[in-house]
Amino acid sequence: MDTINIRLAQLNDAQKIAKFNQAMAKETEDKVLSSDVLQAGVKSLLENPSQGFYVVAEVDAKVVGCLMITREWSDWRNGVFWWIQSVFVEKEYRRRGIYRSMYEFIKELANGKEDVCGFRLYVEQDNIVAQETYNALGMTKLPYLMFEQSKLND
Repeated sequence: MDTINIRLAQLNDAQKIAKFNQAMAKETEDKVLSSDVLQAGVKSLLENPSQGFYVVAEVDAKVVGCLMITREWSDWRNGVFWWIQSVFVEKEYRRRGIYRSMYEFIKELANGKEDVCGFRLYVEQDNIVAQETYNALGMTKLPYLMFEQSKLND
C-alpha cells in the first residue's frame, strides 16, 4: 500500500469532508443530508477550532478519509473527552489501516495536551467491523445507551 499521510484538515478540505459526511449518512442510516447544511457545518467547525477539528487521511495526495473531534468537558475527571465522530474512509481504502493511522495521529495530539482525559465515540449497533476495529485499538465498550431529542420537532 502507498504511504498514508495524516494531517489536520484545512478550510480547502471542507467540500471533500462534506461529501464524505453525506456518503456516510446515506450508507449508515439511509439518510440524504442537505449539501448546503453540511458545507456550512463543516466550514463552521474549521473556522472555530475551539469547538473541535477534523483530521484527514491522504494516499498519493488524495484525501481518502476523515474524522472529526469535538470536545466534552468531564467534571468527574476534570478534563476533556475528545469525541471521535464523522469517521469515513472511501470504500476502496477500507481495511488498509487508514482509520488506525488517523487514530494514532489523534492519540499523539492528545498526548501533548494535559486537559485531554480520553476518547469516546459511538457506533451503530450492527456495525460489527467497526466495533472490532475499535476493540483492537484498545477502546472499551461502555454500558450506556444514547438518547436524543432534536431541538426542532418534526
